[in-house]
Amino acid sequence: MAGRLRVARTIPSLRRSVELYRHAGDRVALVPTMGALHRGHMALVREARRRAKRVVVSIFVNPTQFAPHEDFASYPRTFATDVKVLREAGVNLVWAPSVGAMYPDGFATRIAPEGAAKVGLEDRFRPHFFGGVATVVAKLFTQVAPDIALFGQKDYQQLRVITQMAKDLDLPLKVIGVPTVREPDGLALSSRNVYLSTAERAVAPILQRVLKECAARINGGEEIAKVLEVGRIEVDLAGFALDYLEARHALTLTPITSQKDGPVRLLVAARLGKTRLIDNIGV
Repeated sequence: MAGRLRVARTIPSLRRSVELYRHAGDRVALVPTMGALHRGHMALVREARRRAKRVVVSIFVNPTQFAPHEDFASYPRTFATDVKVLREAGVNLVWAPSVGAMYPDGFATRIAPEGAAKVGLEDRFRPHFFGGVATVVAKLFTQVAPDIALFGQKDYQQLRVITQMAKDLDLPLKVIGVPTVREPDGLALSSRNVYLSTAERAVAPILQRVLKECAARINGGEEIAKVLEVGRIEVDLAGFALDYLEARHALTLTPITSQKDGPVRLLVAARLGKTRLIDNIGV
């Protein structure tokens, strides 16, 4: 499967490669990442290869989505290993700009998403986050000009924000959400899982277990508010510092009190030691 893989570090180099794909009439897929690739990312790559002739993977640790107290400096960076894995997976092009290439001197434009970006979930704890994500993803979309872009459903609020942004800005591509990849014990794969101690790693899968139990009880007809109240207690008792456990409309992410109000998505975020974990499940 391994083949020739190009690494582009400047906009002109990126666009020359993409123009060759376009000239050949090839469909182009983009998989945006911050590197430190794991099996979840590779599931996105496999789906991209299934849907398009050419696959571009971006690797860029985006500083504008990190708050000053967050882990930008220590975020895992494994570029050489990532490129090797992507070459073996049949990826055609890696877009790996520097911070200066992405945000040159004088850069002065930001996207300020609303809708799903302002519903009191991640935005309540990371108010800077979605503006940084929306800006960098909009740039990636215009730089690569893909036919499709693939994102994991683990970052569900992010997926909804990006899907809405592409629609609102009339961007000529389709945003595709790919199901979360998990460890055998249910823990959602994340580059930040490397921060978990051995003891914390043993506890971490409880988040997914609580989500599944809540979903089953809601499907069984129990009242959503009571189910979530019990779920929050279980997360607390397991040793997490809970940020939220919420039931939301699966498309708008607005609060929901009954399954009759529309498709339900359960979303959770909690800290275990110094590591913040998020997860979600459809009901």
